[in-house]
Amino acid sequence: MPLLEVRDLRRAFYGVTALDGVDLAVTGGTITGLIGPNGAGKTTLFNCVSGLIPPDGGRVVFDGADVTGWAPHRVTGRGLVRTFQIARGFPRLSVLENLMLYGDRQPGETLWRAVARPPGVARRERELRERAFDVAARLSLAPLLNAPASDLSGGQKKLLELGRALMTEPRLILLDEPIAGVNPTLAGRIAEHLHALREAGLTFLVIEHHLDVIARLCDPVIVMAAGRHLAEGTFAQVAADERVQAAYLGRRVGIA
Repeated sequence: MPLLEVRDLRRAFYGVTALDGVDLAVTGGTITGLIGPNGAGKTTLFNCVSGLIPPDGGRVVFDGADVTGWAPHRVTGRGLVRTFQIARGFPRLSVLENLMLYGDRQPGETLWRAVARPPGVARRERELRERAFDVAARLSLAPLLNAPASDLSGGQKKLLELGRALMTEPRLILLDEPIAGVNPTLAGRIAEHLHALREAGLTFLVIEHHLDVIARLCDPVIVMAAGRHLAEGTFAQVAADERVQAAYLGRRVGIA
């Protein structure tokens, strides 16, 4: 059974169709690429799957549970989390604080808890701090733990975005352009981190416009066009598909 199944997913904005019955599946333990020309509906698909916006129709099934229309925090709590093309976070907080803030099972803040520091709260904070140190070490962010997020380079902010996702203890991460705006050296390191995380048992669905990165990183590769699933296979297979070539060149394509 696929870890993620999207069935006949539909979404329109003010009469303009963004998703026109998308069907796709992501197998556990893979780094699956999601490519397509601008306007293909890739980010809208991520938004609907992650709960950021509700679909107009269709189903999203994750790990055997129908999560269609769930609020984002419920989807994340189930083990499915997404990142954003423009790295988010709190620029004035340190890298460590940003990571801890995204940890799951937060005890919450009240005046009484802040003053009394009950054992359960203190214990969970220690656990989150330890996990943040582990995540930072895994992503080569340990030397920057005390730096404000605003001081990070574009590539380091992408790593912090990935680190925040890892703090939720996910099973599947939807990565929205993790290499965009990153220098080639750091882009290579990000790819290495993703390979290592997959070996550790994580699954990824990756939107990326750098097709050389998709070719090296992803198998299988899913192609979207005009809000629908167009083709799927290895990168070599989809690159040789005439429908995919036509979609990228702006010609009309027939979608089976």
